[in-house]
Formats: sequence, structure tokens, C-alpha cells
Amino acid sequence: MKKQVCLLTFLLVSLLFAGGYTTGLLLDESPATEREWGYRPSEGMISAVNPPSFCWRPQKDIIYWELECAITPDFSTIEYRSSGIAMNVHCPPRILPAGRYFWRYRGQDQAGQFTSWSQTRDFTLPDDATHMPLPSRQDLLARIPSAHPRLFVRPEELPELRELAKGDRKPQYDQLIATCDQLLANPPSTAEPFLYPETMQRYGYEWTLQWWGNRLHVIKALDGAAMLGFTYQLSGKREYGDLAKKLLLECARWDPFGASGYRYNDEAGMPYTCYFARAYTYIHELLSEEERAVCRNVAAVRGKQMYEHLYPRQLWDAFVSHNARAWHFLGELGIAFAGEVEGADEWVWFAMNLTYNVYPIWSDEDGGWHEGFSYWHSYIGRFKWWGLAVRSAMDLNVFAKPYFYQAGYFAMYHMPPGRDAAEFGDGSVRIKETNLVPLFGEGSFLREQAVNAVPLMSRLAAETGNGYWQWYVEQMGGPVEEPGYIGFAYPLPRNVKAVEPDDLPTSRLFRGTGLACLNTTLRDAREDVQVLFKASQMGTQSHGIESSNSFALWAYGERLLIRTGHYYMYGAPHHADWVWETKSQNNITVNGHGQVKHSPFSKGKIAAFKTAPRIDAVVGEAGEAYRIGGGDAEHRLLDRFTRAILFVKPELIIVYDRLEAREPSTFAYHLHALNQFQMAGQQKIRCVSGDVSCDILMLAPQNLILSQTDQYDPNPWPQITIRDWHLTAVTDTKSLKKEFITLYRPHRGVQSAPKAELSERDGGYVLKVGLGDESVVALLPSADKAGLAGEGLASCGEIVVQYRTGKGRAVETVRIAANE
Repeated sequence: MKKQVCLLTFLLVSLLFAGGYTTGLLLDESPATEREWGYRPSEGMISAVNPPSFCWRPQKDIIYWELECAITPDFSTIEYRSSGIAMNVHCPPRILPAGRYFWRYRGQDQAGQFTSWSQTRDFTLPDDATHMPLPSRQDLLARIPSAHPRLFVRPEELPELRELAKGDRKPQYDQLIATCDQLLANPPSTAEPFLYPETMQRYGYEWTLQWWGNRLHVIKALDGAAMLGFTYQLSGKREYGDLAKKLLLECARWDPFGASGYRYNDEAGMPYTCYFARAYTYIHELLSEEERAVCRNVAAVRGKQMYEHLYPRQLWDAFVSHNARAWHFLGELGIAFAGEVEGADEWVWFAMNLTYNVYPIWSDEDGGWHEGFSYWHSYIGRFKWWGLAVRSAMDLNVFAKPYFYQAGYFAMYHMPPGRDAAEFGDGSVRIKETNLVPLFGEGSFLREQAVNAVPLMSRLAAETGNGYWQWYVEQMGGPVEEPGYIGFAYPLPRNVKAVEPDDLPTSRLFRGTGLACLNTTLRDAREDVQVLFKASQMGTQSHGIESSNSFALWAYGERLLIRTGHYYMYGAPHHADWVWETKSQNNITVNGHGQVKHSPFSKGKIAAFKTAPRIDAVVGEAGEAYRIGGGDAEHRLLDRFTRAILFVKPELIIVYDRLEAREPSTFAYHLHALNQFQMAGQQKIRCVSGDVSCDILMLAPQNLILSQTDQYDPNPWPQITIRDWHLTAVTDTKSLKKEFITLYRPHRGVQSAPKAELSERDGGYVLKVGLGDESVVALLPSADKAGLAGEGLASCGEIVVQYRTGKGRAVETVRIAANE
């Protein structure tokens, strides 16, 4: 009898474990913070890709995960199940039928114990979702050639490429030969970069020169080796291969934990990784077994260093700028050394899981980029190398991701053709003095211009077939091929017919990053009046440092109201204590305090957006971002800061601000321009840039205390002498609530300021503005449900803007609530 009981108990326990019984192993399902990628698909999500990308919180004591995806909430009908998942992300290797699904996951520890199942989340796969299954690990790695080369070209493709070098691609081939001959005549130095002296001030001028100089030194040596090795494969010229080998092996002697090490200076370590991999795979046949072993040892040490820093962090704590590009350099290293170096296969698998499940982090499918234009074309420009490497090595098209079918609109709307500087995001405006040679000598331009996007836009247009983007690049000289050996291996894949943007709306919201680009035309920046407005749920983290509810104004090719300061070293005193601060932007501070700076927790949001042929309207909310103190002592200053931008194209911008403080407060309105403001009272302000002016009328509140200065706090390095002008308008008394109503009229040449009549009534304000023979009427309610009427219009909490002819006939009316 005892034997039967024991046997029954054993069977019961076995069944319980098999069915997911837990003996104290707890699943951490704590909600994702603003710093974390989050559970995906999120509850109720409509997935743009099929299969969806799954992601959940990693857990140290879990070694494997199990995932179930069902068409019934009780999981009685399982459509997809996967077990033995090592990472906290998963993309199935097959397409799922369209429809509604429910998913859950659980973990397993080393002893074989399971956690309980997670909470259930539902999502929908629409019929038109993009098909992007990720092949299994085994299948994926089997696609990589066992022989060399492996990056951007496969061994079996070499004969065809050699023929193309004699024919259709001879001009590109001749350029490769010319470059290699120059390298032969003047080989790059392979002296190991120096460590920073202990006495050197971090972020100082000399430190910065060495920091960036070491990056350029690495690229010159190892990209030179890659160029020589690739061209050797095409030409058979042994002198190219021999010099490539010399450069590679001499760089292999550098200390992987020294000045070129990833953890010491990632700006040197990242390019070392990918260019070393390329050079190795191109001259593999010229290396002896002993020399290959040296290279494999370098790859093992440097790859492990990167992988241990990035995994699993980048699969969950994803919002770190450099990490967000370091992983695909590691992926190139993995491809080159797959099957040869311990861990290399895992680096490839990790990079592909990031590609399919956690990319891009700085945007969603709408195509914006939180870090701004400069970092957009820089980072996506590097990612396209990875995309082409994946296509070559594994026959997968990562440009099929929905993001890439929207990405080009970011350049079109933010930077119309002819634009000679960007505005939002670090590095968007670099003048000669902040482009301190050789700090950023890798780039081709001193300023961020629309033309800087042409190489990336050329690739995006060709990969997606988007005719609007093709038109964009043709306005600035036409498509640009990838330079060097990548361009030879992967010329633009097709000729796309240009489509003029006349049927596109001139304004666009990139909701995922909280950026509204309001334009009068997309054809030419010199004819455009543009308002940029940002209120982002991604906060002010990384290089997207603008406070929510900040705006900038351009007109006819001139910067009028700008974001200020200089970006020459990330986190330097001027950058951290001026550029990151709300007071450096066209925004409002409260009792001298701005929004929490440089933080994912400094969140705003675009509450509403509408665009019409004559009127655009956008509303942002930023009250939550005004907090002071820290930890338990932290408290909010505002219950709301609602800013509405009403753009009557092309000649009038109305900015309506509503602030509600938690204690009586003083409010300061900040504006910034390139040149000194002309001021004769708060309703007679003008800023001028070139032949373009902007009249500014601060209609409410009254009795603002005006001042201006051309000094930053703190000022930048002494070498940087350029200064902007900063106007501050401060309320004369403290109050709990305050409304600001300000008009801006940009124009060429000499024009009189607009005539404006503002009347305060029960429920808000009625504004009438004369524009020559035409007029604009706006109802500006002071509460979300306030009744307000005037000038033949009525509202119940909505902002109403109407454009009228000289005879008073309504041409266009836009209504927008504070939260739609």
C-alpha cells in the first residue's frame, strides 16, 4: 500500500511540474518604467508586423522562458507555443493567421521549476500586417557562409562582382583602386591610441580632442584595412591584401581594455569592432592559422566585453543612445567570426533578436526620431550597414519593418529642401566654432543641413519605392550611393520615379516622439514658414533634450525663434546646465524652475493635433514635467501647462498657454533669437534675421517685466564666442493660475505689426486679428468645458480658430479640444 501511495505521489508531483507547478519561484511582473522597453505586444495593441514581437521583463534566476499565444482567453486553443527561449524577447519563425490573440509567458530556473503564468494580454494581427518572421537560431546561423568573405559579399558572389568591376560598376571600381593606391602611398598609422593622462580634465577641450581623435584614428586604420581587403578580392592585387593584413595584425596588438577598448572609449571601441570584422573576413585567405588565431582571440575578448555590457540590458533597459547602435557593430563581428569564436553565434542571435523585437527604440511606426535630425541620419545611416550585412549573410530584408516605410517623412517635414540647419535634438545646429576640428571631422558639413539627409534618404527611397522621398533627394542633387566598398557591393536597388509632394498635407505629427512639424510648403525651405513643436512622452532623455511645449519658428530660410546653446561635448557644464534647461528654449519656467532636465520621467504629450489647408492646430501638455526635489521630497509645481499653437498659414501664429500652479507662483516666458530683440513694450517686440522679421505681441497677461541678455548661464568654452539673445518676460505678481496669449507674425521686408483685439469674457478670451483685408477670430476658453461666445462663434471648452475674408466670410474653421 505504501509503495502505491509513494508511486501516486511521485506521479502527481511530476504532473504538477509538467503543468507549470511552482514551488516558490516567483515571476517578476512589475510594470515597466519610462526607462524600459516594456511588455509587448501591450494590452489591446494592433501589431504592425506578423508575427508580433514579444518582450517581457528579464529575471536573473530564469534560464529559459515559455510563451503561449492562443485565440481563446482561457488558452484552450493554442495557435503558437515556444519553450526553451533563452532571451526575454521572441519573434516566432512563422506567420500567424490574422485575428485577435491572447498571450502569456512563464519562466524556468536551473532546477527545472516553473513560475506561474504571467497575466494575459491581448493583441490583434490585422490582415495587412507586414510579414516578418524571424528564422530559428539554427536556421539563421546556417545561412551565414562557412567560408569567407561574409560581410556585404558572399564567396559565391565574387566572380559576378569581378565581372561587374569591368563593366557596369567600373566607375565605382576605379574609385576603389584610386583610394587603395593612396593608402599604399600613405598608409595610416597603427600606433596604439593613448590613454587619457590622469591630470587631464574630463570633458575639457584637450580631453575632447583625444576622445574623438582616437575614434578617427581607429577608423582610418581599420576601415583602410577593410577597403584594401575588399578591393584585393575584386582586383587580385596582392599589394592591397598585404597592406590590409599588416594593418589588421598591427591593430590586433592593441590592448582591448585600453584606449580603443569599448568600455574605455566606446566611440573608438565600436568602430574597431565592425571594421576589424570586415578587414578579417576580406583577407581571411591571406592569413595563416596562427594569424587567424590572433584575430579570433581579439574578437573573442572584444566581443565578450561588448556582449556582457549589452546583454540582456539592451533587450529591456533599451534607452541608452550609444548602446542602441553598439549592438549591430557586435552583430557584424558575430557574422565574421561565427563558428570560429566562442560566443560569436550568440552575438548574431542577440543582434537579430534586437533587430526584430527592440528596434527602433527612438521612434515607433510613425517615423519620427526622439534624438532629433542629427542623430536620426547618423544612427539610421549606420543601421543601414547592418541591414545590408544581414541581407548578404542571411538573406533577410530588415528594411521591411514598418518604421522604414515612414522614416523618410521625418526629413521631409522637419527639413524641407534647402534648409541649412535643424533645430531640435543635440547637434542640430553646429556652427564652425562648435565643430572644433578634429572633433567632428568625420562628417562632411559644419551645419546640419537638409542635404545631409540625402545619402540616407536615397537608400530609404530605393528600399521602399517611395516617390516622395525620391523627389526630396532630387531637389538636392539627386540620389547618392553608399561610399566605398559597401556602395560597390550594394548599389541602390532600383530607380524610383519621383512624385512631387503637392498632394501631401504640409504639416505632420510624429506622435510617438511628440513632434509636430507645421509647414506652409514642403517644396523649398526658403519659401516655407515652419513651426516646430515638441511635447514628448519620451521625456528629455538622451539627445532629445528639448522640454515639452517648446517651439521654434523658421521663416523663408531664416531662424527666428530658436533653441539655444552649443553642443560640443555631451554633459559638459554649458550643455548640462544651459542646453538641457527649459530656460534655454522657447518655453515657460515657474518660480525660476524648469522641467526635470535630461530625464525619461520629464514627460509631456501631444494632446491634440489637426491640420487643414489654411490652419494648423496642435495642443501639448507638460504640467507633469515641472517637479523639484528628489526622492520622497519631490513635488510637482504645476497641475497643468497646456500650450496650444494655432498656425494661420503663412502669416500668423497664436500661442495660448494655460498654467495652474499648486502654490502662488511667478511665471517667466522665455524667447530666444540669433540677434538682439527690438523692444518698445510687451506688444511691440520684433526679432530679425537676414531680411526676415517676426513681430511679437504679448497680449496677456499685462504688466510683464521684460529683459534680455546675450549671455548663457554658464557660457561655453572660451573658444566659442558666438552668442544668441534671450528675452524673458516675467509676471509682476504671484498667482495660482495664469494664461499667456502671444501673437507672432513672420514676414519678409518691412510690414506693420498685426492689429489685435483681445477681450476677456466669462469662460475665456475672444481674439480678433486683422491681416490686411482679412482677419482671424479665435475663441480661447479658460477651462476645458467653459462656455464661450463671440464674433459669431461659440464653444464649449474647445479652441476655435476661423479665417475670414475682408467681407467677413468664413474661409476655414478649426476646432480643437485640449485633449482629443
